Amino acid sequence: MDRFTRTPISEQDPKIRATNFKEVCLGYTEEEAILEAKRCLQCKKPLCRGNCPVSIDIPGFIQHIADGEFAKAAQVLADYTALPAVCGRVCPQEIQCEKTCILAKKGDSIAIGKLERFAADWARENNIEVGTKKESNGYKVAIVGAGPAGITCAGDLAKEGYDVTIFEALHEPGGVLVYGIPEFRLPDTVVAHEIQNLKKLGVKIETDVIIGRTITIDGLLEEEGFNAVFVGSGAGLPKFMGIPGENLNGVSSANEFLTRANLMKAFKPDYDTPIRVGQRVAVVGGGNVAMDAARTALRLGAEVSIVYRRSEAELPARLEEVHHAKEEGIKFEILTNPTEIIGDESGWVTGMKCVKMQLGEPDESGRRRPEILPNSEFLLEVDTVIMSLGTSPNPLIPATTEGLEIDQWGCIVSDEKGRTSKQGIFAGGDAVTGAATVILAMEAGKRAAQGIHEYIQLKK
Repeated sequence: MDRFTRTPISEQDPKIRATNFKEVCLGYTEEEAILEAKRCLQCKKPLCRGNCPVSIDIPGFIQHIADGEFAKAAQVLADYTALPAVCGRVCPQEIQCEKTCILAKKGDSIAIGKLERFAADWARENNIEVGTKKESNGYKVAIVGAGPAGITCAGDLAKEGYDVTIFEALHEPGGVLVYGIPEFRLPDTVVAHEIQNLKKLGVKIETDVIIGRTITIDGLLEEEGFNAVFVGSGAGLPKFMGIPGENLNGVSSANEFLTRANLMKAFKPDYDTPIRVGQRVAVVGGGNVAMDAARTALRLGAEVSIVYRRSEAELPARLEEVHHAKEEGIKFEILTNPTEIIGDESGWVTGMKCVKMQLGEPDESGRRRPEILPNSEFLLEVDTVIMSLGTSPNPLIPATTEGLEIDQWGCIVSDEKGRTSKQGIFAGGDAVTGAATVILAMEAGKRAAQGIHEYIQLKK
């Protein structure tokens, strides 16, 4: 065994996977997982754990895998996270736990994410029960939103003996995990199993409940008798550029496009969900959501280009996602910015005017500011444009909750324990930060669960 070289992992062939929605990465076999786990040095002061937003005992679960004790590895994960099989697939380990792995100084870091996925998948496939809870303490907590923040908060509180109910606006729980992330990255069966584990802890989930319409936050506290409320409603309001032609037929947000494809199964012939996929698609943006939209459009038969105004080095998407997109044949129009969307007399998209960009001095984000290259305008011939420029929180909850403070971007203001300006109301995840990663939403849910526990026990 070479201590400094990562154990390779199998993937679907790019030409084959570009035509289907099956998972791209096939995961480790038992032998491969043990081989990779044995590379771990079991550091006395593991830096990887300190760089994990939910503080998983990384050396602990990896040692169990190295010893062939897969059920014990899954149990260690269950003690810290409600979504191990999800995080093992979509968490940006390369800039968190794996980045600080001591082996990375001389070679490849341990494949922490792939090992986490292995342990969680093994437990699911072998029907291993994980997760324990305390006796009921008689207190009720409401969770708004069944996404990563809400699921994590609910799981931690249920383990402490709280009576937890999640209220979800959509018809399926999972939040961005089911409406935003495609099956080829995160299969629905994986999310469904993690939700099932949550229900085994006693968590109740009510779907098709729009907080602010069906019932208000104040109503949950005053009429339904909940002792505290956690708002983890995410950020589902899409942003647009404000350029001419954005109202043409054939222009949509990545949010809408992915929701139709993922949650509403538009890619399946036996579903009647309408979805617009032309012959030539431009996806504007460079994040993970842009990659998901582009790779979904490709699988639905389109020729796809990513249009991004900075250079490839500044692409915010994970390197793995960019690599997979390129392998599958997606084109990258780098240092390119749209200025207008062109349509025909019937109001359908026929093209997109763009300009080439160059990078100037760094802006307030620390990245070099894109500037228009003079006389560089050109026409990109497309019939569909998908805008993937980020999202912001839905204003419905703050608008219907008296005394709930929001910031200038419409995000709910909360402290490090999720406490908001209103007593008994906690918040976290994208509803507080704006669009971010699954693992950061989970971290917020975990902190808020601790804050809620302290708040209720103090009142008691």
